[in-house]
Amino acid sequence: MLHLLLLLLAAPPTPPAHPYADATRRRIATAQDERQTAALLPFLQNKNPVYRAAAAEALASVQDKKALPALLPLLNDATPAVRRAAAFALGQAGDSAAVPALAQRLARPEASAPARRAAYEALSRCVTKRTVSQIWEVKPPGPDSAAAPGRAWALYRATLRGLATPEVVRQTTALLVQKGVGMAPARAGASAALARVRGQDSTLAQVALPVLLQAVGNDQDYFVRENCASALGRVGRPAAVEALLRAADTDADHRVRIAALRALPARAAIGIVAAIDQGLTRPLAQETLTAAEWLLRVPTDSLWASADFLGYVRRAQHWRTRATLLQAALHHARAARRLALADTIRARYQRTPNQYEKAALLTALSEDPAQFDFLAKEATLTTGPPVVPGTALAALVSLRSAKSFPTARQADFTAALRRALAGGDVAQLATAAEALANPALVPTPQPADEAALRQAQRKLTLPREIEAWLGLQQALDKLTKAPKPTPMPVGPASQHLIDWALVQRIPVGQQVRMETTKGVIILELKVVEAPGSVASFVQLLNQHFYDGLYFHRVVPDFVAQGGDPRGDGSGSTPYNLRSEFSELRYDAGAVGLASAGKDTESCQFFFTHQPTPHLDGRYTIFAQVTQGMEVVQRLEIGDKMLRVALLPAGR
Repeated sequence: MLHLLLLLLAAPPTPPAHPYADATRRRIATAQDERQTAALLPFLQNKNPVYRAAAAEALASVQDKKALPALLPLLNDATPAVRRAAAFALGQAGDSAAVPALAQRLARPEASAPARRAAYEALSRCVTKRTVSQIWEVKPPGPDSAAAPGRAWALYRATLRGLATPEVVRQTTALLVQKGVGMAPARAGASAALARVRGQDSTLAQVALPVLLQAVGNDQDYFVRENCASALGRVGRPAAVEALLRAADTDADHRVRIAALRALPARAAIGIVAAIDQGLTRPLAQETLTAAEWLLRVPTDSLWASADFLGYVRRAQHWRTRATLLQAALHHARAARRLALADTIRARYQRTPNQYEKAALLTALSEDPAQFDFLAKEATLTTGPPVVPGTALAALVSLRSAKSFPTARQADFTAALRRALAGGDVAQLATAAEALANPALVPTPQPADEAALRQAQRKLTLPREIEAWLGLQQALDKLTKAPKPTPMPVGPASQHLIDWALVQRIPVGQQVRMETTKGVIILELKVVEAPGSVASFVQLLNQHFYDGLYFHRVVPDFVAQGGDPRGDGSGSTPYNLRSEFSELRYDAGAVGLASAGKDTESCQFFFTHQPTPHLDGRYTIFAQVTQGMEVVQRLEIGDKMLRVALLPAGR
């Protein structure tokens, strides 16, 4: 008996049953996938709080305001997880009718900090300009450590919605000075709000400047420091510029340095130029690229017209930075130097085997009207990677947008757009359609253009080519002066059902090993929160779909995106997925599905470089980086996924 007891004690604990082994959980998730509000509402009254919470969170993806009367009582549910999910669902629906109930909830005691924050954020998603003051006027009874972080993040959500007022700035600034480790979430939310405030620059300077100057140099959280740097960029005072220069020079975190470089004013002051010079010498490609992009923003004057851009180019270690520097050189060059610079760019274009460098060099050539014919020729390529002709057409559009565009080439430009429409490439279709519908680019579109748009649209395959379809339809709506946008034809759940057998074979916490050209990244799949998205990812992974695909989009200090079979951001699978919005947040290393709008997700995904809370509740999170975040930070456009595979259980 003792021997048996010892064996039992030594045995590993039995893993909990898979959540979706429960038929009721599957029914709730299926109703979410099918957007069946009526099927979900009864579960809100279920005796089991797990089902009530699951149904409420499901309604956060459905986003049906008809569910409001059934969700409101759950704000007072006995179970914190249910209260939290109900608040999340109400916020996702964004109905101002929920404001009184949310304010009443916040005025009562709340033992759960997550539920308190969810109620605050839901309130901020539902308030209007008239009721935004509810965020700070509603006071919880007695001490409540969750109130300050909740208010801070609520103010952030309000600023995202354009509800910033001078009082919002004052309330947010007061939260940024909260001291202590426990108030770190409040400082994070407040800094994010001040970074997003628009139309209140004078109030920022009058009210927030001293606090921003202190926080950008001293706060322990890099996220707070970089947000303060972004806010200081709009203040425009000498003290703000000095603080940005210090941050760009001395901050230990590259994300703060990038934010400071990006926030520097576009003027050729000695200190600013020195900071850009230093930024161009940093080892991280994201940082050097940000410095190079500043050179594109600064106004052209005698200093930049004679600057040694080719010296910058020779010192650059990263191809994307070199291409941007060449673009800046062409942008600022005197007329006498343009031909030689364009020849240099075209020579590099011919030599490089890197399709993405070719694309970047075509973008650089868009600074010179004399390159029209070369760009038009490259836009007609029908062999090789699609990113090259697609970028060539986009470069033509950029060239046409410049004041220096020769009016004598207008007919040639319009002809290039019509050739792209006839060619049928999905990336070029969207570019050409948008340009044709822009009167600043095509002042007199012809009746045949509308017919060509409709013909191109009819040839598309839905839902695979939904993004191109949407671009064409938006152009048609403009040309026909449609009174309201045409609804997007979203694929129903029936065109790609969730494989529940596969879902149940994916353990909670399942890890994925992604070997890239920059190193190994380990992901943890979020099968509970996003079963349909995870099942699709695993299906594709098992088919080796991702092996050999590129990261085609990298935005410094934001995201690295890949998983497109075309490699240019226009590719997809034959099916779309329905969005699965959960209470997961876009912290650093979150893995989300790219989309062209709600319920249009497919195979493309992105890693976040840092917290990106403006994406919360808008893009499905289906995984989280658990190892290799330093690899994510080093990813560049053109890096490959060499092999993507599930790790054995227990690894």
